[in-house]
Amino acid sequence: MYLSEQEIIRRKKLKKISELGIENYPAATYNTSASIKELIEKYEKNKNASVAGRIMRMRIMGKSSFVELKDYSGIIQLYVKRDDISENKEKTFYNIFFKKLLDVGDIIGVKGFMFKTRTGEITLHVKELVLLCKSLRPLPHVKTDNNGNIYDAFSTQEQRYRMRYIDLIVNDKIKQIFLQRTRIIQYIRNFLNEYGYLEVETPILQSVAGGAHALPFVTYHNTLNIPLYLRISNELYLKRLIVGGFNGVYEFSRDFRNEGMDRTHNPEFVILELYVAYKDYYWMMNFTEILLEKLCFNIHGSTEINIEGQTISFKKSFPRIPIYEAIQIHTGFDISKMNEKELQMVCKKLEIEVDKTMGKGKLIDEIFSKKCEKHYIQPTFIIDYPVEMSPLTKKHREKKGLTERFELFINKKEIANAYSELNDPIDQLERFKEQIYEKGNDESMRIDYDFIRSLEFGMPPTSGIGIGIDRLVMLLTKQNSIQEVLLFPQMRPDKNNL
Repeated sequence: MYLSEQEIIRRKKLKKISELGIENYPAATYNTSASIKELIEKYEKNKNASVAGRIMRMRIMGKSSFVELKDYSGIIQLYVKRDDISENKEKTFYNIFFKKLLDVGDIIGVKGFMFKTRTGEITLHVKELVLLCKSLRPLPHVKTDNNGNIYDAFSTQEQRYRMRYIDLIVNDKIKQIFLQRTRIIQYIRNFLNEYGYLEVETPILQSVAGGAHALPFVTYHNTLNIPLYLRISNELYLKRLIVGGFNGVYEFSRDFRNEGMDRTHNPEFVILELYVAYKDYYWMMNFTEILLEKLCFNIHGSTEINIEGQTISFKKSFPRIPIYEAIQIHTGFDISKMNEKELQMVCKKLEIEVDKTMGKGKLIDEIFSKKCEKHYIQPTFIIDYPVEMSPLTKKHREKKGLTERFELFINKKEIANAYSELNDPIDQLERFKEQIYEKGNDESMRIDYDFIRSLEFGMPPTSGIGIGIDRLVMLLTKQNSIQEVLLFPQMRPDKNNL
């Protein structure tokens, strides 16, 4: 293992600390009286306090020194005086251990009392200091000058994603994104619980990769001697629970799709799936508007957010535009009565790359995604998709050839997909078969006959929705890359990981 000069020096310090009889990695609990944020917000002069955290900066000044200590909540200044923490005549603890063997990045615990410096900075006067963990690698030394300019920042994306632990230490704004992510999920969970819907868990390992168009990750179960798939969707299991008699069920599902990666796609992602009995897609549109309006207000204190100079309003109600109408608006073509061959000609005129294996549904999807999505900045429901694009969706009650489906687009991205769920088992089986035999469709779902059997016992009219949590968090935290809202995004192995 290659060690830098700084890493070698720190290992030598580690040995010297042990020779002084000081534990480098003590096992005992270290009790703190408050977080750093609480100490600052509830400051009381001469109040006794104990905190623990990581050293972020040291200013050694002879018989006394100043240290910046950081915990999960914030940063506080420490005042360390030689005679307060060293008892022997040689003042070994301060002169040797503190001044020469401690480093930025080390984790310590301190006890003392609160005061303010002459400049008014809240400070902890240290009376006792304990090493809790020696850091063997130096942190990036991020510097800010008097004009606010930042130097040597830990800002390279690949490094930040690979070493998220460092990213979180030195880039405070990054930690705020993940605190917001937790708040968003907690709010949605509480919102659904207030309606009486039940949070459930469904299998990640599945014998049939169903519920969506996607390539699965394949694994193998040695005991059962069968291949299994990491789920691409939990939809069919949640519908089974509606068959079983639950009124409303939801799951924050971690799904896996063995497909491409870009700024809005990660092979491992989180989606909220909700299914409610005796509802339809009209009800679900209204419900979604209420949820997102309240969520935005809870997170930002407003129903509006500004992203790159564009104000996006979550105030209901959102526009509802049929997909054929949207395509005609943005391409000039009325494709509502076109067959597969005619659609291929339209794609050619629009300079959309297609191939002969793409069926009608895939062609329409390509036209919309390439020519229409980018126009929907404000929250917009695109509704009434053709049957060929919606194998799990109930046929439209009034419009032949269409289904009761909507997708929600915000800031050029699909955020949610919802249906009036298909509960006719005969129709469902036929749709599955059509997918299987659709020419060249290597992403088609295998038929889940157990799901068909469950429908044969009877599923009440139901509406379901899937909301992409990662994309929703991107939106509400104003990030333009999915990797920024995933603590550990998928990456190629680092060949130089040491």
